[in-house]
Amino acid sequence: MSTDSLKRSRATASTSPKRAASKKRSAEPNAAARSKVTPDVSTKPTLNTDETRVERVTKQERVLTLLGRTDGASIEEIMLATDWQQHSVRGFLAGTVKRKLGFPLTSSKTKEGTRRYRIEKRHAR
Repeated sequence: MSTDSLKRSRATASTSPKRAASKKRSAEPNAAARSKVTPDVSTKPTLNTDETRVERVTKQERVLTLLGRTDGASIEEIMLATDWQQHSVRGFLAGTVKRKLGFPLTSSKTKEGTRRYRIEKRHAR
């Protein structure tokens, strides 16, 4: 084999236009497969303005309502109302109710031995 024919075979093997085109064509179906499908607008439910909106009650509001009762609330009652664990309830009482909101929080022990927490008077900040 001559040196000219070796150069031509190496050049066509590394920079073949067929291979470059085939790589580009193989990328096109992947790009089409990755395109986002937009949902049909008619399938989305429409909201009527006549319907009344229900206000969302937060867990903080639930706890403050329980603490605002005359007999207050125990940690177990707050745990049931919020689905929090005991340490989360105690942290909420100390950090949010007392420090952030500034409510005077009192605790008392009943004859049964359960501790009940109560807000003396609620004031707006």
